Amino acid sequence: MLQTLTTSLRVTTRAGATMAALCATLVAATPVTAQTGDYPNKPVRIISDSAAGSSNDVTSRILAEQLSQLWKQQVVVLNHPGAGGGISARVASQADPDGYTFYTPAASAFLALKGAVGVAPNLPIVLPTDFLPVAMFTLQPMFIGVSHKLGVKTVPELIALAKQKSGEISFAATGRGRITHLTMELFQDRAGVKLLFVPYAGGPAAAMNDVTSGRVGIVLDGYSGVGGAIEGNSIHGLAVASPARLKEFPTLPTVAETLPGFFAGGWNVVVAPMGTPDAIVRKAGTDINKVLADPEVAARLAKLGAYLTAMSPEDTTAFARKEQETWRPILEKLAASEGK
Repeated sequence: MLQTLTTSLRVTTRAGATMAALCATLVAATPVTAQTGDYPNKPVRIISDSAAGSSNDVTSRILAEQLSQLWKQQVVVLNHPGAGGGISARVASQADPDGYTFYTPAASAFLALKGAVGVAPNLPIVLPTDFLPVAMFTLQPMFIGVSHKLGVKTVPELIALAKQKSGEISFAATGRGRITHLTMELFQDRAGVKLLFVPYAGGPAAAMNDVTSGRVGIVLDGYSGVGGAIEGNSIHGLAVASPARLKEFPTLPTVAETLPGFFAGGWNVVVAPMGTPDAIVRKAGTDINKVLADPEVAARLAKLGAYLTAMSPEDTTAFARKEQETWRPILEKLAASEGK
């Protein structure tokens, strides 16, 4: 499934061979050991640009937990949501580049259209000029849930209703320009429908009462953000935006079964402030891939709809650039429609 997800994003990483060679080189490299010494010898912080309970936050906390065990130092996650990722990007960029601060921006922080209405001036993030790439750790296809009161059970039914009630059916997304918002912009473009965007800075948790009550019709996020509500039947799991059905959720249809080729998902990367010593960046990247190679961790993440994708810093940069190219037409269309 991971191979399918990565292939669908058209990124050639040669992850297995590349990371195996990279890790072997790093482990054997005495200069790195000399420069990093007893690193880390104090607590490390990871800045998340998302609200507590969102998919980015949950996966960041799993990573922090595993690194804490490996490093024998506390690794804490600090949430700085807001401004489409602009607030967290500012906080992270101003941190001391000493290797004790890392940043896990959401995919949308890389995908913002420079200068567009509502986009923070420090976005999009560009690697490796704004931050140093450390590692990539998960891909997270979007899960779409709907209010039971909306009265639809399938993607075709949603499309049919949206055409009947053009512009009346609302969807909750984390914020303007975030991957949740962009996913539904892509959905509207492909399905030929018009929906009403309702932003919730607090993520799906903040929107859930409105969705369950029927005030908002649709909500989407990575599985960790909406899975509890779907499993508890508070909302109906409509579809997942992965290329094929996920083995962990075999009964959940894909959007692609109705709209061929449809894929949309978040992705989590770890970056460091500019100026962070290369030896520490390389060691952190190696250690991140080491802890995530644990089958139990991989299984735990998969249950959350997050799939491990090991990449070197160089491959992480290439991946981010490819995603920026893929989403640019949707971003430009959105900006034009909003009077940029």
